[in-house]
Amino acid sequence: MSSAPADAPLMLSVSGARGIVGKTMTPVVAATFAAAFGSHIRTLVAGRRPRLVVARDGRFGGEALARAVQGALASVGCDVVDIGVAMTPTVGLMIRALGADGGMAVTASHNPIEWNGLKCLDGDGLAPPKPIAEAIIARFKAADIAFAQPLEIGSITTDASSAQRHVDRVIEVLGGEGGAAARIRAKKLHVVLDSVNASGCAGGRMMLDALGCGVTHIYGEMTGIFGHTPEPTAENLGELAAKVRAEGGRAACGFAQDPDADRLAIVDENGRYIGEEYTLVLAAQRMLELRGPFALAANLSTSRMIDDIAAKFPGAVVHRTAVGEANVVGALKPAKGLLGGEGNGGVIVPEVCWVRDSLSAMALVLDLLASRDEPLSKIVDALPRYSIVKTKLDLAAIGGLAAVAPALARMKQAFAGERINDSDGVRVDFADGWVHLRASNTEPIARIIAEAPTAARAQELIAMCAKAAGL
Repeated sequence: MSSAPADAPLMLSVSGARGIVGKTMTPVVAATFAAAFGSHIRTLVAGRRPRLVVARDGRFGGEALARAVQGALASVGCDVVDIGVAMTPTVGLMIRALGADGGMAVTASHNPIEWNGLKCLDGDGLAPPKPIAEAIIARFKAADIAFAQPLEIGSITTDASSAQRHVDRVIEVLGGEGGAAARIRAKKLHVVLDSVNASGCAGGRMMLDALGCGVTHIYGEMTGIFGHTPEPTAENLGELAAKVRAEGGRAACGFAQDPDADRLAIVDENGRYIGEEYTLVLAAQRMLELRGPFALAANLSTSRMIDDIAAKFPGAVVHRTAVGEANVVGALKPAKGLLGGEGNGGVIVPEVCWVRDSLSAMALVLDLLASRDEPLSKIVDALPRYSIVKTKLDLAAIGGLAAVAPALARMKQAFAGERINDSDGVRVDFADGWVHLRASNTEPIARIIAEAPTAARAQELIAMCAKAAGL
C-alpha cells in the first residue's frame, strides 16, 4: 500500500481525524474540526469559558495546523493553553494537572510525514468514548459551530512545564525517589533511544536522565523530519538495532518512540527487535509484581501473552476490548484497573494519564531490568512464546470500505463452529491460535492479525481468514 495514496480519505473515528496534508487535512479542515470539538465542550461547561490544552507531535509543518486549531478553539469561546511540541500522553497529563476541560493534539501518530491529524481528549485526559466522538464528527460534518461574540473569544497562553511534570509524575507513581527511580539509578543502565526527531525527543531524554541512565540518543533532534519511516516496527528500526550492537554489550536495551510518543518498541541488549507486543507484557509483569493482582485491559488484536502473565497472579483479570485507546480505557476505568494497553507498544498507566505513554513504559521496563540480575533477552525468552503476524490490505484494492462488512459476514459464516467475537470486526479463536480481521480507524486499510505457536501456523490462519472473507 502506498504511504500516501492520492485518494486517501479524511479518516474520522474514535481516534479523531487524520488526512493527507494539503489534500484532506488542511488548516481549514483542522480549524473546522477543532471548532466543532470546542463547540461540543462549551455545551458541557456552563457559566464560564472552557480551558483546553493544545500540543503538536513535532512533525514538519504541524505548526500551521496547530495555529489553526488554537485560533478556532478561541473563536468558539475556549481559553487555550499551548504546550508546544509535546507527547500525546503529556497532553492528557496536563489536562488533569491544570484542571482543564479537555485538549487536542495535532498528530498523526505513527503515520508517515504526508499525514497529519487531530486527537481529542476530554476533561479526564482521555479519548472520548464512541458516542461522544460520533457527536463531534456529526458537528464537524454539519459545520455546526457555535462562534463566540467578540467579548467572549478565548485567550491563548503558553506553558513550558509539561515535559518535566510528566517525568515527575511517572517517578511519583512508581514509588517516588525511593522506588523505581532509585533501583534503576543503582544499576547505572545504558539505553539507546530513537525519538524519530519528533515529540519524544525532550521528554524521552529527560525521563532517562532522571532515572540515571546513560543515553545514546539517535534521531533526538526535534526537527520534525523523520529519520526513518516512523512506525516503530522491525523493518524501520534497523539503525536502532545496529546502534545497540555497536555499544559492545554496554547497552541494556534500545527504545523507539513513534512521533507522538504514545508507543514504545524495544530492542534487547543483542540488538534483537523483540516486538511491540512485548512492551505491554513486560510493563504489565513489572506492575503486577509491584502492586499485586488487579484488572487489566487489552484490545482484541493484542497477544494472548498478557493473559498468560495475568494468570501468574491469581485474582488478576484481563478485559478484552475493541481496538482503540478509548475502548481500552472504557474497560479500565470502571474496573479501576492499574494498567492496560494495546499490542502496538502502547501502555496505559491511569495513575499517570489515560493515554498510551512511552515514558511509563520505559520506566516499568527499566525497573523490571533493575529488579533482576539477568539481561532483557533472557527475561523475554522466559515469556510464553507465540508468533504474531500482522498484515495490511489497501481498501481501494478490495473495493473500498463498503467491501469490509460483506467480508466480515463471510468470515463469520465460514467459522461459525469456532469461538467468535464480533465487537470490532471479527476475531476467531481456535484451540491453537486466533485471527482478527477489521478495518483500521486511522488508515484506509483493513488489517488481518493472527497469532499461533509458530509463524507457519499464524500465516496459515491469515490465509484461511483471507480466503473465507473473499479477500
